[in-house]
Amino acid sequence: MPQVDTHCPYCALQCGMHLDGVRVTPRDFPVNAGGLCQKGWTSGALLTSPKRLTTPMIRFNGLLEPVSWDFALDFVARKLTELQAAHGPDAVAIFGGGGLTNEKAYLLGKFARVALGTSQIDYNGRFCMSSAAAAGTRAFGADRGMPFPVTDLADADVVLLAGANPAETMPPFTQHLRGADLIVVDPRRTATAELASLHLAPAPGTDLALALGILHAVVADGHLNQSYVDERTTGFAAMWRIAASWWPERAERVTGVSAADMRLAAAKLANARNAYVLTARGTEQHATGTATVGGWINLALSLGLPGRPGSGYGCLTGQGNGQGGREHGQKADQLPGYRKLDDPAAREYVAGVWGVDPDSLPGPGRSATELLEALGQEGGPKALMVFGSNVVVSAPRSQRVQDRLSALDLLVVADFVLSETAALADVVLPVTQWAEEDGTLTNLEGRILLRRKAIDPPPGVKSDLDVLNGLAVRLGHERFPADPETVFEELRIASKGGIADYSGVSYDRLCAGEALHWPVPSGDHPGTPRMFLDGFAHPDGRARFVPVEHTGPAELPDDEFPLQATTGRVLQHYQSGAQTRLIGELNDVVPEAFVEIHPDTAKRAGLEEGDQARIRSRRGEMTALVRFAQSLRPDLVFVPFHFPGAQRANLFTNPALDPVSRMPEFKVCAVALSAVDGAA
Repeated sequence: MPQVDTHCPYCALQCGMHLDGVRVTPRDFPVNAGGLCQKGWTSGALLTSPKRLTTPMIRFNGLLEPVSWDFALDFVARKLTELQAAHGPDAVAIFGGGGLTNEKAYLLGKFARVALGTSQIDYNGRFCMSSAAAAGTRAFGADRGMPFPVTDLADADVVLLAGANPAETMPPFTQHLRGADLIVVDPRRTATAELASLHLAPAPGTDLALALGILHAVVADGHLNQSYVDERTTGFAAMWRIAASWWPERAERVTGVSAADMRLAAAKLANARNAYVLTARGTEQHATGTATVGGWINLALSLGLPGRPGSGYGCLTGQGNGQGGREHGQKADQLPGYRKLDDPAAREYVAGVWGVDPDSLPGPGRSATELLEALGQEGGPKALMVFGSNVVVSAPRSQRVQDRLSALDLLVVADFVLSETAALADVVLPVTQWAEEDGTLTNLEGRILLRRKAIDPPPGVKSDLDVLNGLAVRLGHERFPADPETVFEELRIASKGGIADYSGVSYDRLCAGEALHWPVPSGDHPGTPRMFLDGFAHPDGRARFVPVEHTGPAELPDDEFPLQATTGRVLQHYQSGAQTRLIGELNDVVPEAFVEIHPDTAKRAGLEEGDQARIRSRRGEMTALVRFAQSLRPDLVFVPFHFPGAQRANLFTNPALDPVSRMPEFKVCAVALSAVDGAA
């Protein structure tokens, strides 16, 4: 096939690339400007991986055996029907992924609510973006990770990055920060922190106290943008009643960051001509994640940054379609266009598009963590269908998740490799991957991208849309097209009038090279690269200060578990590692899990660099190779979460949930450290 202009299959930057067969070369696209990271450069290798799934399989007598597509889909449809007849519609659950195209996310939500009639659907974006989405919606009335183009950052004088490490997670992004004075908030001295003029290293779980301390300095030192607060916001007084008690010296005692550095950060941001506050997973994946992101948004609002050309607040979306994946219906509480499932007007409109009675649509269901915990339980789902996710590695308390999957009557996994979750399935369905299908994605700046088919899939492989179509027809529902463009045309109509309005987007406009950032409410609308310039998405057009108070981590160290652990990514791997661990050039660099420890902390545990260590919490334990990090806080250990089996970081992470976003607390928990054969 000829060379095709396409996009990287990994993170939400969605770098532009050329694909000639399986050979990748970068292209000059705005977000990456001709650059790619190691993952992007090697992404073509997965297209010819010998680990590729090409035949449906069903488990007989404990072993997965190849079967025909008709046999597999007939079997699944029959089992779903039997289980729902015996236990009700919610006996079947769906778990989606933030890497699925917009078309797949849309049809998955429709399939759950129309073909199955179940409320039990959520996706792995609950583990990724949910806190930022909740906080952004509360403050601005709409959630678009970055409400401005990435390229705007090139004109920034100062950028504060809270809990973000793009130098490793999305390296081409850092070129947009070259001209800025960089402030990095991270308990680790990451590769991104090395680029900063000011590194603020708070104790894990104290980011909100730090945000309150800097905000206090903004007001007390005379930097508050009073005219902006008066004209474009509401709620400052209620917010300030809390922030007023967080003078920097008090915040220093909680965070370990000096009051002088907090005041310096406040002054840098306030004196900048153009400034940005950006957050990411490090400050969001907490049981107080929504409040913590709200604290950074309050800081940005106090400086008058959001909705002003050249400045703003934004969130660095993680997964490839983490933005679009949460807009079109695979979240537990949402309908297409970022509509709320419990909104009667939204239900009526979308039901009209789908040709069903609004009363037939189920209400909101369980969030991801709660859904996984309910599997096989009394009153919980008896069957689970997984598309584009590897929950056995990625979910908190992962051994418990594995146990719940084993308790199901039916586990169906659609994937292109035998992930750790697929290996447990009763039915495995081999599906297409990024270069083998057309589809749209929405990147971290709200830009809708068309990723074109570049090669044919292996014989015997179908797309996820084919799977949903085949099952829907067998369940008695005909209006489930399998062609991506046809699905997108329906998505356009279903999103019309919603917050994320795609109704003016078409494959023709995207093929013509138009840069379309949602909302795009009509076919002649140019898109909205910069949101909120004329007003925020609340009815009165004003942004909201939200009162937030620091409460700290859900779990604190004690005598038995005296250290804190945090998790994250490394440059060479992506998400659960199911893809990147199959690429030799990447896996050879980081072939197994490691635990990053300060040498003094390791010495107290009787560990040397290169030893195997046991990291143990109240929920479980993992083993990992010891790496020394002189720059790390002595009370902290860091573990990447890309590895399976006994090296799963999520064996010990805390499933405590944020009360608003239902985000688990991945980023901090109490642990003990020991040699594999020794005492803690």
